[in-house]
Order: sequence, then structure tokens, then C-alpha cells
Amino acid sequence: MIKINRNEKLTLKEVNAVLHGNNIEVDPESLEYANQVHQFLVDFSKDKVIYGINTGLGPMAQYKVADGKQVELQYNLIRSHSAGCGASLPDDFVKAAMLCRLKSVSQGVSGIHTSALELLTNLINHNIFPNIPEHGGVGASGDLVQLSHLALSLIGEGYVTYEGKKQKTADVFEQLGLNPITVVLREGLSLINGTSVMTGIGLVNLIRTKRLFGWMLTAGALINEVVESFDDHFSDELNQVKQHAGQQFVASQMQDILKDSELIGHRASHFYNGNVEEKIFRKKVQEYYSLRCLPQILGPVYDTIKGAEEVLIGELNSVSDNPIINMEKQTVFHGGNFHGDYVSLEMDKLKLAVTRLSMLSERHINYLFNPRLNEILPPFVNLGVLGLNLGMQGMQFTATSTTAENQTLSNSMYVHSIPNNNDNQDIVSMGTNSALMTARVIENANQVLAIELIALVQAVDYLKIEDKLAGQTKAMYQQIRNIVPVFTEDAARYEDIEKVVAYIRENECLTF
Repeated sequence: MIKINRNEKLTLKEVNAVLHGNNIEVDPESLEYANQVHQFLVDFSKDKVIYGINTGLGPMAQYKVADGKQVELQYNLIRSHSAGCGASLPDDFVKAAMLCRLKSVSQGVSGIHTSALELLTNLINHNIFPNIPEHGGVGASGDLVQLSHLALSLIGEGYVTYEGKKQKTADVFEQLGLNPITVVLREGLSLINGTSVMTGIGLVNLIRTKRLFGWMLTAGALINEVVESFDDHFSDELNQVKQHAGQQFVASQMQDILKDSELIGHRASHFYNGNVEEKIFRKKVQEYYSLRCLPQILGPVYDTIKGAEEVLIGELNSVSDNPIINMEKQTVFHGGNFHGDYVSLEMDKLKLAVTRLSMLSERHINYLFNPRLNEILPPFVNLGVLGLNLGMQGMQFTATSTTAENQTLSNSMYVHSIPNNNDNQDIVSMGTNSALMTARVIENANQVLAIELIALVQAVDYLKIEDKLAGQTKAMYQQIRNIVPVFTEDAARYEDIEKVVAYIRENECLTF
């Protein structure tokens, strides 16, 4: 059971646990405090002008809403902004978004009725997923459109996905004995005003990127074993003179992964022994950059992942509502905590880093497939009859085209602000778009890496070096071989790629 407490931070590990089925519970003290703030706001707002309670919304905030119409205003807000389009967000994105919204409003500064906290908890625990379209958010006054679709389900309207089927919210509520939230004062605005969708997607992206990075780093170690490279490019002595934590982390991990390998060479024993008489060296003095520069290439990616984790966990544990109720000072503060710049920028940065991973993987594939480069493997790691069989030739087209798509998707959303909302929202973050594009880039990178992993295990079998591999790379070899047995004959391989993608997406190869 994961506890939601207004005074304690949720961690990425806890988010992942919720995504994998752990139930949640809002701490009773947090519920009671939220109730006290709600009651304070009800009393405080009676003779004051407070945005979104007795005013219009957005550029219509200058219009006063008549007494007796305030509840109707909240319903109008939710229904009118349920205007998204496109495919529904995947269930894990929606679950993460609900968790983010619950964490925000449970901190007791939104003035929301506690029924919203209780129903959000029930939706998460029952795996009821409101249908939220992918298109609609500009990420400025929060994820207004997408969160309105979430709020629409909370008032018992619209559609949800439950037990794998799209159903009317009202029917599912009736089946499970759930009641819509109680709308009293500002429940609509508080539910839709925030960064919870972009943050939820961002957290899922972060979890998947960390898994991807672990597989990529281990694959990088394995390809160095395949070519029997030297160990000095991941040595402490080389990498500690470069003052970057990520580079040093990658080098240290490579040392740990390859510590028991029988294939990695030592430069001193080969080139520093005084007995080298060759005029043209058969052994490469230095490997290609995609093999030799792994600490320098993967290091910045690692640093970007860690930076994104800090920002996203900060956003998860923040309050992204407006206005904010401060019961201690007995007042209400207006501002812009709903603005999604932090998430948008981090998603753009993460997207660039993951695209770099796919580019590195594509270069590894090209190296393994080209005998003029590697000088040890048949074309396309073809274990069949050359000419008659084509090996993995077709897979390279997929890897190349998918990498090219990532390169185009890596263009920034953060700097593509388009003013809207009658210029009330005159600069916006596009955070949800950025998070969704990053999700696509991560999935693409998994596809490219899956092809590389299949190529690597084919190369290991061709060279008959399984028994010489390091323990960790041998374990990875065996995991992939359990999914894709060695093949010599040509056959449709798309299902093999899909199986490997599914495996590396959901399983860790390296924890950090």
C-alpha cells in the first residue's frame, strides 16, 4: 500500500509500484486537513472576488458570476473543456496522471472537496481509466483539456476504460457502487488546473528511459566484447580527468560489467610489449567512436536522465493549482503554478538524449552488418548461405528509418509557443505535446535497440564466444536468446522484434 501524505514526497519507485498494481491510500490526517481548508475557503469566499469561484474563467475573469450559479460554473468548465481529440492516452499514462493530480490536491491548498480525493483513489485502485484524448493541451493553464476529460469522469459523465473495455462512466460507477464527486465551490477548476497529465506521461517516460539506458549500456559492453576491444577507454585513469559525473558513471559501470570477460584486451600486453613488428597492424589501435566513446556519449544521456528525474519528482510533489489557499495566513494567492515549462523543457531534453541513444544503436547495427568495418562477421550477421539467405538485411531498413524519425521528432516543443485563449495565455509550454513526442521517441529507440540486441546475439553465436562473455553480458545474451532462438534460415522477423521490444520495455537490465 502506497500512502499519499501531504507532508511526504512520493518517489519514482513508488510511482512505478502504483503503475504495476500497488494500491494507494490518502493519509487520514491529509484528508482532514484538506477538509479544513475546503471549509475555510467556503467561508472566506462569501464576500470576496476569487478567480474561478465567483468570476468567469480565463479572459472572461472580469465577469462576475452570480450567487447561486457557482456550482453550475464548475460543471460548465468541465464540460466545455472536454474538447480533446485523437486517440485515447494509454492506461499507464492516465494512471500516472491521476496519481499526480491526487498528490497535488491532497496537499490541502486547493480547497477542493475531499470526495474528489476519495474518488481519484478509487479509480486508481480499481484500474478505472478515464478516456483522455492525446490532443488538446497547450500546457499553460495546466493540461486544461486533458484534465477536463478526467474531471468529466469524476462527475460521472463521459467514458472510462475498465477491464479492458471502453464503457460509460455512469455504468461502471453503478456496477462498483461509486458516486461522482461533490461539487461545492471550485472542484472543476482545481481538477483541471495543473500539470498532472504532462507530469504523469513524463514519469512513465522517465521509467522507460532508465530501462532503455540500462539495456543500451550493457549492449555497448557486449559489442566491445564482440570486437575484443581494449579496456583503457573505460578506465578510471582516462575518464576521471574529464569532470562529468555521467561519463565517470558509465565508465565505472562498464568496468563492473566487463570485469570477468575473457574477451576484453589490455593495451600494454599487445602494443606496449616491445615486440610489435607489423607495418600494418591487424589489431585495431583504436576502435570506432561508437564503441570507444561510450562513456563520452552515454555520459551526457545519464546526466540528462538524472536531471529529468529531479525535475519530474519535484513537479509530482508540487501543487500546480491556481489560486492557492493558505489557511495559516487566512488568504488566497493568485499566480501561475499551473504553467508547464519545467516539464516541457525536461521532456525536450530527454527526447534529445533518447534520440542520441537510437543513433548510437543504429551505428552499432551498421558496424555489425558491414564486414568491411568489423572484419569478423558475415554481411548482415547472416548465419545462413551467403547470397541465398539475406540474414538481418531487412531489419536495418527499419532501424535506419526509425532513427531518422526520432531525429525529426527531436525538434523542440518548448520553444513553439502559440498564444491562444484570446491572448490571455500569451506564452505557453506545450508540455503535454513534448511529453507525448518523447514517449514516441522512447518507443522508437526500443525498436532500434531490439534490432541491435538480436544482431549482437547472432554475432556471439557466429563467433562462438558465449563461454568467454562476462557474466552480465552473458545473462543478457541468454535473455534475448530465450526470446529469439538462433536462426540461419530467412523468415518474417517482425514478431521477434516486437517480442524483444516488449521485454526490454518492461524489464530492467541495469538499475540506477
